[in-house]
Amino acid sequence: MKAPTSLIVGRDDDDVVELNRDAFELLESPKEIPKEMESVPNATHPFAEPGALERVAELSGARFPRQLGARALR
Repeated sequence: MKAPTSLIVGRDDDDVVELNRDAFELLESPKEIPKEMESVPNATHPFAEPGALERVAELSGARFPRQLGARALR
């Protein structure tokens, strides 16, 4: 099964950023099923920093309407 994929990572967590980059490169994704990787500035893996989790929610929330809208048009 292929599905749109969004990886969100805390920019200040070097190990997790590298792991996500590796995983991102391994994802097979045709153009009609996009993949994205975004980072949250001044954040680490648990997103415990002030405002970090809210930014994750914003990034996630923006992704779903784009994908649902694109799939609904097919």
